[in-house]
Parts: sequence; C-alpha cells; structure tokens
Amino acid sequence: MKSVAVVAVPPVKTFDLSMPHTLLGSVTVDGEPGYSVTVCTAEPGVVSAGIGGFDVVVPHGLEAVDAADTVIVPSTGARDTADPATVAALRRALERGARVTSICSGAFVLAQAGLLDGRAATTHWGLADELSALYPELTVRTDALFIEDGPVTTAAGAAAGIDLCLHLIRTDYGSSIANAVARLAVVTPVRPGGQAQFVDTALPPENGLSLASTREWAMGRLDTPLSLDELARHARTSVRTLTRRFHEETGMSPQKWLTHQRVHRARELLESTTLPMDQVARHCGLGSAESLRQHMIRQVGLSPSAYRTSFTRSPRHAV
Repeated sequence: MKSVAVVAVPPVKTFDLSMPHTLLGSVTVDGEPGYSVTVCTAEPGVVSAGIGGFDVVVPHGLEAVDAADTVIVPSTGARDTADPATVAALRRALERGARVTSICSGAFVLAQAGLLDGRAATTHWGLADELSALYPELTVRTDALFIEDGPVTTAAGAAAGIDLCLHLIRTDYGSSIANAVARLAVVTPVRPGGQAQFVDTALPPENGLSLASTREWAMGRLDTPLSLDELARHARTSVRTLTRRFHEETGMSPQKWLTHQRVHRARELLESTTLPMDQVARHCGLGSAESLRQHMIRQVGLSPSAYRTSFTRSPRHAV
C-alpha cells in the first residue's frame, strides 16, 4: 500500500481537497487497498473552506507528510502566506524523495516552499500571470493539464486534478487499474497532460456536428492506417475543416490524437497480454517494434519491455 498525504492549506477548496481520497481511495490491487490517504494540516481542527459557507474538520497534523510516499496540495486561497510548518514539511518531503504534487492554486504553496524553482509548472490559466509575477524563478505554462518535472507534478484547474490523480494511479499501478477507477468516477480515462487547458468548443456544437462519432469510429480501427482523408470522409467534411474542428474539440491535431490513442492501446496490451512486441505494435497501429519503442519512450518515458515489467497484471494471450 502506498501512503498519500493531502495537505489542507486554508482557505481550502473542498472539491479539490476531497478529490484525491475519492479517486486514490477507490484503488484496489489484488483485493487490497492501493493507497492509504490521510488529509492533514498544520493546525488540526476546523479549517476554513473560504467559499461555500462551511468549514471542514481535519484531525491529522503534518506528521502525515513525513510518512507519505506522495504529497498532494489541493487548491487554496493562500498565495505566499502558507504556514511555515507546512512549507518546511513540503521541503522535507522532496528532500527525502517523496513525490510532491499540487492541484490548481496549490502550486502557489509549492512555489513558496521553493519546490518549483527552475522547474516548469502549471496552474489554472486564470492564475498563471499572478503565479509568474509572484514567483519569477519558475516557468509557468498554461498549455498543459498537468506537468511532471522530476518528482514534482502540478495540475491546472479542478478537472485537471482528476487527470492528475488518474496519472498517479496509472504510474503506480498501470492503465487497467486507472481505467477502472475512471469508470467508477464516470470520467474520461485518458486526457494527456500536454493537452490544452481549454479548447475553443468546450461543449458539443448545437448544430450536432461533433466529431465524436468519427473519433469512436477511429478507436475501433487503431490497428489499421488511418489517413486524414479517411477521417474527413467519415466526418463528411474537408481535411481542413476536420483538422480545425478536431483541435477545437480535443485540443489536439487528428494525428497527435491518433498517436496518443495508439500508445494508450499499446500500454493496455503490454499490461494484459504476453504478445511479442511486433504483435503489440501491429495491434495498436504503430507498425513495428522499433516504432512502438520510440513512441513509448517519447510519451511514457519507458521502453515497452520496461513498461511491461513494471505494470504487468495477470497476463493473458487474448486480445
């Protein structure tokens, strides 16, 4: 079991504060809990929620941080005013090798502790300028849902915190378990960290011309070559319009989206089958074992064989 400390820095945002326990706390591995999640704060007791008209009670102190494998700082109204004990605990956590993360404005607390100095980080796009002005030592990016820079990971707004939690689960236990948690939470299993924080068309077009059916059609054909022309024909539109609308709806080009889905399919096959690498590559449309290797290293940071060794769960041969 991996231990997680969620640090409440007042005033807290209750939705983000509860998110890690909701998602990480639902992980089971071989019938046992995958995580022990403890919410803690510098001064245990009643903690101001700032908004919503109610406060929360946090019974645990910062000793939970000193014992945690992963430390998460959710959204807070604090900017450079976090409790010195909290700042010191976060520094100790990073120094001893813990994974330290933040959701939305929690990045301000990590920055106050100096944990983001010289690193790339993100927060909600509406707070990016404020974070940059207050902490010029870090590089703030708004073109990502979450950014992993060494042992420190920062996520954008509230929904991106869900993506971050699923990323942590996927890193620790693999895609199959992360997908199971996503299904329980009724959320999208995979939104890549490099996806834009917001897209031009956040809701389905009122004219009903969403490309969702074309994406679903493509997902069923990842093992075959799919050109822009073929995608456009299915969507009954021009390649130019397809590309524009694809980016509006997903924040990615059709080619980038396809590659990401193929790598995700490869990860599932590596986890759940003993297929040779060339067959894995063929089943997910990446062509060859060498192409699979290049894409896996680029997107995941591990070779296919290293990924399989780390994340195999009860392998089977069937696809």
